[in-house]
Amino acid sequence: MQNDYDKFLQLKAQDSSFAGFDPIWEPSYLFDFQRACGDWNIRKGKSATFLDCGMGKTAIELFFGENVVRKTNRAVLYLTHLGVAKQTINEAAKFGVEAYRCNDGKPKASTINVTNYEKLHLFDPNDFAGCVCDESSAIKAFDGKRRAMVTEFLRTLPYRLLATATAAPNDYIELGTSAEALGVMGQVDMLNRFFKNDQNTSDTKGQWKGFAAPRQHVQPQWRFKGHAEIPFFRWVCGWARAGRKPSDLGPFADERFKLPPLIQREHIVETRTIADGFLYAMPATNRQEELEERRRTINERCELAADLVKGTGRPFVVWCHLNPEGDLLEKLIPDAVQISGADSDEAKEEAYEAFGTGQSRGIIGKQSIAGWGLNWQHCAHVVEFVSHSYEQHYQGVRRCWRFGQKNEVINDLIATEGQRGAQENMRRKSDAADRMFTLLVKHMHEAIQIDGGYKFTKKVEVPAWL
Repeated sequence: MQNDYDKFLQLKAQDSSFAGFDPIWEPSYLFDFQRACGDWNIRKGKSATFLDCGMGKTAIELFFGENVVRKTNRAVLYLTHLGVAKQTINEAAKFGVEAYRCNDGKPKASTINVTNYEKLHLFDPNDFAGCVCDESSAIKAFDGKRRAMVTEFLRTLPYRLLATATAAPNDYIELGTSAEALGVMGQVDMLNRFFKNDQNTSDTKGQWKGFAAPRQHVQPQWRFKGHAEIPFFRWVCGWARAGRKPSDLGPFADERFKLPPLIQREHIVETRTIADGFLYAMPATNRQEELEERRRTINERCELAADLVKGTGRPFVVWCHLNPEGDLLEKLIPDAVQISGADSDEAKEEAYEAFGTGQSRGIIGKQSIAGWGLNWQHCAHVVEFVSHSYEQHYQGVRRCWRFGQKNEVINDLIATEGQRGAQENMRRKSDAADRMFTLLVKHMHEAIQIDGGYKFTKKVEVPAWL
């Protein structure tokens, strides 16, 4: 009875519920911190792994998936982005794990079936015992169709794992979509428990202000309730693990996971064509002016990007935003291959393979298409046009600047005078995201060390009537 009472106190102190099982297979390919993280995921049953790029999320995901397969003798679905599917299967083969590509919605029993998010609608959750969502920041948007589809698919699965390096690139509240997908707590319930907005409502969509055009759409500004910040991070620690280096997860060495320097070079392009009504280039004041500036300076920006990578003899990546930019870059850089949205899945995968194996020296594409999950440590030069999306910038650079990279990485940022506002905004988001993740890791590291029980100086006497 005393032991039962102690367990009750531990449960009240910190969420320690585990719905999984002890691992029945532990591979030799894992680092110590990867084994510890994967072991926790398996015993937890439904959890998230927020580790930085190159720390081995794929290895941990395969560790989780293979254990679920062996425990249940049923299939596991592995969801990822298109370009990462083949890479994942190759990694599985290297680790001695059976994983198969499945695109038709008919999974192979008792194994890991890999597919991309766009094909999820073809699958029936009743065919699976568990699901791994790689690059799970794909479901961070509360009102996104993909989030709704993935959350509904996972709803009845007993084993779930989410993994990404950018768990909440813009705000803490984006963690709510991960919690809801895991069945921990709904997004709105999380907001009402830990946060508040100026309107004291549960509004997540925002509202339009003003009665005459142009009207302004204002998103609700959520902030922590008083004294809710530390309980929030301890709550997240109950269902997720996060880290930028092994020592964030416990007493593990960081020597093998030190990154070479990242050299960021900013370039301001002089525009040949000035906007109508102006004598010289001015910073854009709204989204429409930025888009006009972007389209008006395609030639100048693409020519500079081509000059930066020509003649180096080294692999490179050029990230663009518009189809005309990609088409022009492909003409200006003949030894590069372009990946566009119009390409078939097979053509995209062939382009990824050609670049990854050195058949083409460079790759041109949009971060929204090819900027997720791929391992390109053989490349150390990333050129990109400035935008407002910090997550796309981070993921795009991290394809190359990740653990396993041996050389210093050059990141060239190209902007026009009118895009200085976007450049400053991305820098602000980068600083904010860095502070947020540092705080997240700090509280999680502290929470991992927390003893779930209480320390009493006197022995508790249980009443006879209990």
